[in-house]
Amino acid sequence: MADEEVPAEEMAEEVEEEVAEMNVLDALKEVLKKALVHDGLRKGLHECAKALDRRSARLCCLAKDCENEEYKKLIRALCAEGEVSVIMVDSGKDLGAWCGLAKLDAEGEVKKAVRTSCAVITDFGEETRALTVLLDYLQKQADGEE
Repeated sequence: MADEEVPAEEMAEEVEEEVAEMNVLDALKEVLKKALVHDGLRKGLHECAKALDRRSARLCCLAKDCENEEYKKLIRALCAEGEVSVIMVDSGKDLGAWCGLAKLDAEGEVKKAVRTSCAVITDFGEETRALTVLLDYLQKQADGEE
């Protein structure tokens, strides 16, 4: 019996390691793809502003390399008004590729990506491990601010 218990404990440790290995950006990529599949993703200033104004947004992604300060100020203000969490992404090209605004080559690598400075998730789709990791990260950020 003792031999059977050891592998079960090892399996539990491996699952915990997998959860720890997934970083926030990988989780964000997966959540954005799930939202895109479930028609819960809004891209660009116009669509994002409408979703934030209607209070249907659950999460907002904003590119750090957006050169228009008024754009960032508007999105941040709408997010603060609706109490929506904002995740800053390094590059608008990366955000565009994660949102499906990219052409892929035969190997599945991004060949050409359209830049987007803002994306809003209105529907997460299905519950996944990536969503749990992302929501935990956002909760820690919210607890740190208070």
